[in-house]
Amino acid sequence: MNKELRVIPLGGLGEFGMNMLALESGNDLLIIDAGAMFPGSGDNGIDVIVPDFSYLVANRSKIRGLVLTHAHEDHIGAVRHLLQYLDLAIYGSDFTLRMLKKRLDEYTFENNPRLNALKPRTKVKFGCFTVEAIPITHSTVQCMALVIETPQGRILHTADFKIDQAPIDGNSFQFETFAAIGNSGVLLLLADSTNSDVPGFSASESEVGPVFDDIFTKAPKALFFTCFSSAIHRMQQVFDQAVMHGRKVALVGRSLTTSTAIASDLGLMRIPPGTLVEPEELLTLPRKKRATVIAGSQGELQSSLTRASKGAHKNVDIKEKDIVAFSAKLIPGNEKPIYQMVNNLNRLGADVLIGDSPHNLHVSGHAYQEELKLMLNLVRPKYFVPVHGEYRQLSAHMKLALKVRGRDLEDAFILESGNVLQFDEFGARVMDQKVESGKVRIDAGTGERIFNHEAVDDRRLSSDFGVLVPIVTIDDRKGQVAQIEIMSRGFMVSDEANSLIKDAHDAIRKDVAASSPKDLKDLAVLEKTVQNALARYISRKTQRKSKPLIIPVLLDA
Repeated sequence: MNKELRVIPLGGLGEFGMNMLALESGNDLLIIDAGAMFPGSGDNGIDVIVPDFSYLVANRSKIRGLVLTHAHEDHIGAVRHLLQYLDLAIYGSDFTLRMLKKRLDEYTFENNPRLNALKPRTKVKFGCFTVEAIPITHSTVQCMALVIETPQGRILHTADFKIDQAPIDGNSFQFETFAAIGNSGVLLLLADSTNSDVPGFSASESEVGPVFDDIFTKAPKALFFTCFSSAIHRMQQVFDQAVMHGRKVALVGRSLTTSTAIASDLGLMRIPPGTLVEPEELLTLPRKKRATVIAGSQGELQSSLTRASKGAHKNVDIKEKDIVAFSAKLIPGNEKPIYQMVNNLNRLGADVLIGDSPHNLHVSGHAYQEELKLMLNLVRPKYFVPVHGEYRQLSAHMKLALKVRGRDLEDAFILESGNVLQFDEFGARVMDQKVESGKVRIDAGTGERIFNHEAVDDRRLSSDFGVLVPIVTIDDRKGQVAQIEIMSRGFMVSDEANSLIKDAHDAIRKDVAASSPKDLKDLAVLEKTVQNALARYISRKTQRKSKPLIIPVLLDA
């Protein structure tokens, strides 16, 4: 009898980012990807968000390895945090591992990370699991889908993908390979759902080239392109057009420099000698001979483009009639800093090109509905689970699968982080009990992990409404308040606010006076009494519009 198989998502389902999946059978556990998520507007002081590794740490003796599908941060960004708990054998493509190593070199670990190349069409055993990497087209290089042999049957994990029939590197989507996988039988298909709500076919990466050509042809002055550092094919097209139009190219931003150097070293980019120059050298050339690829497409606070938009970058000068082209998707939630940056660029007199249309500066790296249908029909799985996306994308992909393969599917499941999908002799089902999972926020100042929501909520409150610190001196002998002082930071700035805070003294005195002698001697109870008294008073006086962070301080008279 075959051992039961458990499919356990630990991140990346019902959300964008933080992709991580565990496969478990008997005494063997295999991890696929370990991604990070970038903080949102409410994550004050948070550097990055990673999955909760509790389940993996508790089952460390079972772990046989970590396989990375490609080099995007939402798939490799949590590896360094995971390595602080676990000594892992890590597998991935050459480019993925080189990008990862560059990040890991900045940190110290108890054991040196064990990085192992996973070559296409080569099988590697991880306990009872056997993994074979299949090249697949996406928005960066050397991306892999995974064929995983398990005791219950074959799993195909597409990872992030699109069906690009005219890719820049000539490595087209392998229709025949996926058809052969389908012919040999697939127990479970785990498929990218990012664009499952977008009809039609995604555009090929090669369609960006003619748009770049038009920009280079018409540009009267300097050119600036911004894209993700892992967008090797996108940068290749900038270099190709620069050569055709007689311009030199400079890279500004450490991540761009790193990824380009790695890709070039691996033969994944073609940069003719003399085309790439240092930013300082580019500044000595006539403006019509300049092209710069610059980091900061998402308006990051300290990014090169943000600083350049304010005229504060020593190696970048953006002037009137220069063109700044955004060749990257605007990630939801980043609109405000991006458009603030665009405003600054417009103030400098630059012509800013941004968005998928009308300029078609960016094409998606994720499959649209018709491509997802094609994958389903090529693979013909027995069971289906949509992955990578918010719940609406997972739901849309599920409906698509039922429409296309409904008669042949045994079942399909929408999972969320912590769910356990079990396969055994009775078929497949989602277990009642979930494993421990969730989000762990990493503090930007200390690098420490924040597991609970209280610290994040406190930061949000102080950011939104300010801080009040009631300093209350208690006379133990008389059992009453001797003195009250309320310090305010960022709460309200007006004469009315000063009066409101002073009047709050009476509310605190009243509640403390009503306390029992026993409570007056209990520091924790007394702090809560002061905090609640002030909170109720502020809420009443501001019609519940203001909820400052209140930090009581108690002193003995």
